[in-house]
Parts: sequence; C-alpha cells; structure tokens
Amino acid sequence: MSDPMEPPTPPVSLEALLARADLGLRRVAGPDDPATVVHWAHASEMADPYPYLLGGELLLSAGAHIPEGAGAGYFDAYVSRIVAAGGAALGFGLAPVHDAVPGALVEACEMHGLPLLEVPPGTTFSGVARAVWQLMAQARLAELRRVTEAQQSLAAAASRPDPLHPLLHQLAQRIGGWAALYAPDTEEPVTAGPPPPPMTREALNTLTEVVRPAVAAAGSRASGARGVPPLERGREWGRVGAAAPRSAEQRTTPRPTPTSATDTANGTHLTAYALGPHGHVLGVAAPHRTPGDHTIASAAAVLLTLLTARQQNDTAEATASALVRVLLGTPPENVAPLLGGERWQVIHARPDDHPAPDDALTAAGTLATALGTPLIDQEDAGGTVRALIPADRPVDPLPGWTLGVSTTVTPEDWPAADTQAARALSRARATRTPLLRHGDRPALADLVEPHDADAHARTLLAPIAAAPALMDTLRTWLSLHGSWDRTAVALSVHRNTVRQRVARCAALLEADLDDPDVRMELWFALRRT
Repeated sequence: MSDPMEPPTPPVSLEALLARADLGLRRVAGPDDPATVVHWAHASEMADPYPYLLGGELLLSAGAHIPEGAGAGYFDAYVSRIVAAGGAALGFGLAPVHDAVPGALVEACEMHGLPLLEVPPGTTFSGVARAVWQLMAQARLAELRRVTEAQQSLAAAASRPDPLHPLLHQLAQRIGGWAALYAPDTEEPVTAGPPPPPMTREALNTLTEVVRPAVAAAGSRASGARGVPPLERGREWGRVGAAAPRSAEQRTTPRPTPTSATDTANGTHLTAYALGPHGHVLGVAAPHRTPGDHTIASAAAVLLTLLTARQQNDTAEATASALVRVLLGTPPENVAPLLGGERWQVIHARPDDHPAPDDALTAAGTLATALGTPLIDQEDAGGTVRALIPADRPVDPLPGWTLGVSTTVTPEDWPAADTQAARALSRARATRTPLLRHGDRPALADLVEPHDADAHARTLLAPIAAAPALMDTLRTWLSLHGSWDRTAVALSVHRNTVRQRVARCAALLEADLDDPDVRMELWFALRRT
C-alpha cells in the first residue's frame, strides 16, 4: 500500500510521541525525520502483519511471533512487509518476551528506513495507543481553532468595501500559499501571496479551465488566455476528480463540469474551485494540502461566489435601469453609457444542435458568459440568440455555436446592426462557417443618394413586398449565389420550397433571375429594405 488511506483527522508527529516523558519511548533505529507522522496505533503479534494494516500505523509488538533462532532473513522479511503496508513506525516492547531489542531487527529497520522505538517494560501498549489518541485530539482541537479563526478573518475581509483583495490576502496567508481569482473576461487574475514559479502557475491556469463552464471556458480562451497540456488530475476528500479540458475547436455540446479539481506541479499542491455559473474560478497553490486547508479554501470559495454574484447583480441593475429609461422614451444613445460603451456590435448566434427548451435557456446563459455580456435575447426555445456587446470586446468562434456579427455601430444604428447580424448568421449557417462578420467596406450603393435608392428599391420590389417569405427567400438565395441547397439550409425549408418561391418572385417581378444584371439590381434594392 504505497498510497495509504488517511483518516480525516490530523496525524500525530512521531517526535511529539517520543517527547512524552510518561511513555519513555526511545528511538533505536531508522531515520530521524521530523516529518514522520502516525495516524493510529495498532498492536499485532502476526509474523506477517501486512493484511491487517491500512497504512500510517505505529505497529506495536512484543516479539512473540519471533521464532527461536530467527536470523537476519526473518527480520528482513518482517520489516519489509511493514514498510510495504505503509507502516509509519514499529514499537518493540521489552517485556515479557524479550529483554532487549533484537540486533537483527535493528539492522533490518535501518536498512528499510523504518523508525524503530523501544517500549520500556513499564509502558503498556494500551498506554501508547491512548497517548496517540490524546495527541490526535489536541491536534484536532488546534486545527479546528485554526480553521475557525481563518473563517472569521475571511468573513471580516468579505465585509470590507473593496473585499476581493483583502479576502484573497487572508486566504493566501492562512494556507501559506498563493491565491488567484480568475474572471471569465480577463486574462490576468487578481492574486495574493508569494507567486509560484511560471510552470506551476501555468499548470494552475490549465486546472481552472477544467472547472470553468464549457462555453465560458471557450470564451476566456478566445479572449487570449494561455493553456498548457493538462497534468494528471487527482482527488481530494470527496471532491470530484478533473478531466482534461476540451479544445476550443471541438464543436460539441457543453457537458457538466466538476465544481473543483486538484493537481500537483513541481511539488506544489494546486486546487481550483468554480464560483457559480458566471465563469469565475478560485485557484490555490500551496506547499501542502490538509483537510483544514481545504476547509479554509472552501469557505473562501463560498464568499467569493457571493461577491462575484453581487457584481453580476450590479450589472443587472444597470441593465434594468437602462431598460426603464428606454421604455420611458430616453434615446438609446443616452442609455448606452449605462451598459458599458458608446460603440457596439450585435451578434446573432444559433446552437449547432436543437436543445430542449430548458437546455436552450441554459445554453443562452453560458453564451452570455462566454461573450461577457448580460444583454442577451432568447428569441425562441432552441432558436436564435441575440446579443449586444461593446465594440472593444473580441468575438471569436465558440464550440457548439454558429455566430453572425454586425459591424461596429453607435446606438442609433442598433436596428441596422441587428439586420446585419441576422444576415451574417444566415450566410454562416448556409456555408457551415463557425463565425461570419458583416462586411464594412464602402459599397457601390454609397454612390447613390439614400432617398433615391430607397425610392428605387420600393418601386422595384413592390410586387413581392407584401410577402415576407418571398423577400427573405430572394435575399438569401441571391446572397448565396443562387444555391438551392444552401438557401434551404439557411431558411430551414425544403429545397423544393426554395425553388417554388424563387420562381414565384421571378413571375411577380417579371424578371429573368438568371441575368446577372437583374440579380445585381435586385440585390441593391434588397439591401435598402
């Protein structure tokens, strides 16, 4: 048992046990290592105690199992089995069987690196076991006091006007390591404590992506977060083991992610905690990982979840205020500063599959996190999602979604940008492109006065203007260079329906739609509507 199961109680230092004057224990062999700890005491006179040990024991024996004339081979096999079982130390009682510790046993313990303690005749094995449990109770009480004091200091830090830095500082101080708060829309985390080496920090960056919601993780990678190959994941006292993060290029439906994950890099213990559904993650790097440290970090994670949720609520309040102002007649350009910018992009997004209504709402929420905006509109269950984001926020392909992006506009041009994004999404779906942006270079239409262009468009399209299905079909068909199949995909109709509608348009317009000049003139007119 090279990896013994440890109980959820603090172990006892072997040095502390040796320091008990009432026991009179004496080390006669083995390493003098202050880090040696004992998890429990167990008495056994079996010649092979391996099947009865869990690991971490101080094994107590009076040597009754030692046959007469036993040589070095017997003691070597005996000690090697204790070491293989994960035993912490061996206590040898001097009475009533043996008056002294056998020399061959001392040599075997020295060779295998197992601490060997001499138990004097006046000390019972029950007394040694009781001392172990007394020391464990004292350590448990001290650990509870440490955890309680840490939780109190974390709560006090969380109540300050600017709580994030003080809270992270307290966490780093209490665990003796480094703490970092990763936001979904920024590359550099808020940190506290002595920073770990670059490779360890990179490993923690990778571990945070394991617990971040799938679409939010894709969004943070798209905004520039770096990644390294995932390390082997571990488990920590009832927490969920972590799987390797998926690539941003994998266009799969987001799967449930664990709430925490652990790892080890360069001898440093790493832990990542998901802070709610918005994509915030707490990362911790510490030289050790104890149940008490885990409790302290978990308390900090709960407080940070509440604090980051409050930040989201502040954003929601600003959004609600902007909505009220628009409903009461305030022009959009006067409301835009409340939402975070003066120039904007409109995004139309559609999931690659067709989720159930409840899943569609969840997907829209994760899309909002990935794009870093609360301004999301779910048009219909499983259908198109519209988003409004500041122009300075990058938009990159997201796994599981097809995106259409407008040009950068001011608030008064939001309706036009909405149309641009819808057309870009339609073309993206037809061409199976993950992301397509509306072109913003000068067009031939700019050479014509807008009033004249609008009048010409109304006259030319008047025969089909009252039929939105015909208008949409003709526009999509022309934008896709007359492709029946891709137009059918973009409109979610059968290709024969496309043929019938286009033929109807040609009849009503009395135009030859195979003529490139006619197509160009119709496209010019459709762009004005």
